Amino acid sequence: MEEASRVLVDEVFQAIGLDKAEVYTKTLLNLIEYPPGSYERVVAIVTTSEGLTRGRVGRHRWALLRPMWNMGRRGFEELYERVPRPKPPFEDAWRLTGGNPDALAKLYQAGWSAERVATEYIVGKGLTPGFAARWRRWLEGAVEDPDALWDPDTPGELVEELVARNLIVYSMYSRDPWFWVDEPPPERDLELGIGRYVAWQTPLHREAVRRALTG
Repeated sequence: MEEASRVLVDEVFQAIGLDKAEVYTKTLLNLIEYPPGSYERVVAIVTTSEGLTRGRVGRHRWALLRPMWNMGRRGFEELYERVPRPKPPFEDAWRLTGGNPDALAKLYQAGWSAERVATEYIVGKGLTPGFAARWRRWLEGAVEDPDALWDPDTPGELVEELVARNLIVYSMYSRDPWFWVDEPPPERDLELGIGRYVAWQTPLHREAVRRALTG
């Protein structure tokens, strides 16, 4: 009886480098088209949180991309209930993380201090005073409404920088579940930093930019 082969790879591009994203993905495609053995089917799924890889891989006709958003409210609440006490009310955790489990873990490790997590992002994402000063006009608007970055006057260099630093998700056209893995984000939720076309990765990422702008 022929076997089914499944390949599931998470965050591989952080290990091999973004410059190899296309080559690695094409290698998996070759595995499907020319398997080393006799298989009924081969399924390869590669996931990444690196924003730049979407454009690099997605430009090829052999790629099928499906974004995955943060956890839905019900699933995130189940995860929150498993976190040891003491902890803030669920509404506070939801408002700070937008349902992102990694952000929840960072908050827990930081003693539930949003300021500490935001500071970690400022350092880790390279949100220097020079960066904040150069792009202040557009970042101040994006902190209030991420769709401000969708304005045609927004410098492409800034958008590329924000995507490269994994601060925003850009070009979120449809909320049709067919285009998403699991539950798509809401159509628009400014409290969580989600616009129609652009969204902050999490409210904490937005808070980091806000703090960088205030010095």
